[in-house]
Amino acid sequence: FVTMNDMIRHTQAVMRGHSSGLVVADMPIASCDTVEDALKNCRRMVDETEVRAVKIEGKPEICREVVESGISVMGHTGLKPQEAEKMCVQGKDDAGAQAILDEAKALEAAGCFSVVLECIPSSLAKKITEELDVPTIGIGAGSDCDGQILVVHDILGLFTDFRPKFVKQYGDVRGEMLKAVKGFVDEVDRGIFPSPDHSF
Repeated sequence: FVTMNDMIRHTQAVMRGHSSGLVVADMPIASCDTVEDALKNCRRMVDETEVRAVKIEGKPEICREVVESGISVMGHTGLKPQEAEKMCVQGKDDAGAQAILDEAKALEAAGCFSVVLECIPSSLAKKITEELDVPTIGIGAGSDCDGQILVVHDILGLFTDFRPKFVKQYGDVRGEMLKAVKGFVDEVDRGIFPSPDHSF
């Protein structure tokens, strides 16, 4: 699984290229299971990357402690991949929908500056967005959220083995990469590359 060291290294790379924007570091699995761990790991993330905010899945009571320590937190409810037993739409029944709404409100009350709504019915996302004062960011939650997320690999078509319903592929970079690599291998096999034009 992804470790704190992994996330710090990746976040540092992002910050080198985009330090002027709002970069939110996704806290890895098991890094925020207790208040003590969350405070230590979120502080380390901010100190070592200079990131402006962290994202924590669920755990409103822990989010509150992190916010009160001076670190901006983006909340996350609905499908929470770090703890989900099955990757599927959440909140389809009344009880599940109410639990997600309650958690979203608790995350806002804890001081989260925004809340990610992942893989929930669009009607539920609309209700949550209307009831919260902070922005909602949807991923598989319909068009009524205040903002949208898609994973860049999905947008670019780099990973095609698994495509949830909410993913829209805007390019076929994987296809172009395979075409380029096959062309390279073919020309090497045939002795066409490197040609005199590509030699000193």
